[in-house]
Amino acid sequence: MNALYDIIGVPFGYLMRLIYSLCNNYAVAIILFTVITKILLFPVSYKTQKSAARMQLLNPKLEKLKKSFANNPQRLQEEQQKLYQQEGVNPMGSCLPMFIQMFLLFGVIDVIYKPITHILNISKDVIKDAVAIAGADIKNLDMRNLRCELLTMEHLRDHGDKYASLGENFLSKVSEFGEKFTIFGANLGKSPTLHPESWTKEYIILAAIPILAGLSQMLVSVYSQIHQKRTNAASQTPGGCMTVMTFGFPLLSVWFAFQVPAGVGFYWIWSSVFTFLITFALNCYFTPERIKEINEKEKEKARIYAEKHPNKKSFMQKMMEQQAALDQQNGGSSASGKSKGISRSEQSKQNRDKLKEARRRMAEKYGDSYDDDNDDED
Repeated sequence: MNALYDIIGVPFGYLMRLIYSLCNNYAVAIILFTVITKILLFPVSYKTQKSAARMQLLNPKLEKLKKSFANNPQRLQEEQQKLYQQEGVNPMGSCLPMFIQMFLLFGVIDVIYKPITHILNISKDVIKDAVAIAGADIKNLDMRNLRCELLTMEHLRDHGDKYASLGENFLSKVSEFGEKFTIFGANLGKSPTLHPESWTKEYIILAAIPILAGLSQMLVSVYSQIHQKRTNAASQTPGGCMTVMTFGFPLLSVWFAFQVPAGVGFYWIWSSVFTFLITFALNCYFTPERIKEINEKEKEKARIYAEKHPNKKSFMQKMMEQQAALDQQNGGSSASGKSKGISRSEQSKQNRDKLKEARRRMAEKYGDSYDDDNDDED
């Protein structure tokens, strides 16, 4: 896991170092970092919102297909795939932003856990020596500990004289940076807790960060659900999955923010705030009239592309073919699970084939001969 943090954290570290050199305040640097990443990812957000708006136009057709093929799930999947292909819509498009957000979070976690490496750009050898000094007083502290740099910074505040011999101006750089690694006096390197020794101003601010992170994420979820109800009459009654996303994920984020340094939760707050602003702006932009116009253009693009590449299969087509192959391998059980989707004669034939296969395997097991014709006579 540490290797994953290192790989993703390096490019984010360069960006954070540049931003910090301009503003000279870590909390402000996190906000600016969030703004820059949201700007860079705006094309992805635009495409996702457009895909979601176009999917809303397909809902009446999808509902009609569900009613027409309610007893034949495999046929329903095939017809849905045809519809997606004709309309040029990717129903999996909303998964990409979630993946990118997790990717960003891993990078931010590494940058906040290792400010001496990413922000101060001090060499690994010097950091290793500093961690060894702190490890003499802190049990089980070494470079394998993800919090080693944060704990070393805390140790340096009370034992600065022990670090005076380290090169690269380690003592002065870390001491100066530690004063700016705060928000309203609260150390962003500390993890929030609900059970501090005393409720000082710092611990109140730290405890508020996870709560605000959860509320800001809930704001995005609730707004998205309200917007979906307004634009799609068929989804007036939210399902259990939607309820989990609306309330479960924010609660999970609160719990997670209490487990990591406050800087991660602080980033999460601003990420949700800017996500809400971008989502709100794009929803205002994608009016019903505009999305219909966009939909016609995208359908035409899909038609032209299909004509130029008749043998090229889309991602959804490949998934459907894999599912069909799996269904065939399992005797069609995964597609229907019951006999309602096929006729009685087809079901009888499937049962006979399964019985023949069972008899053949039993004959092979006991060294007997087996003749298919005997079964046909039966």
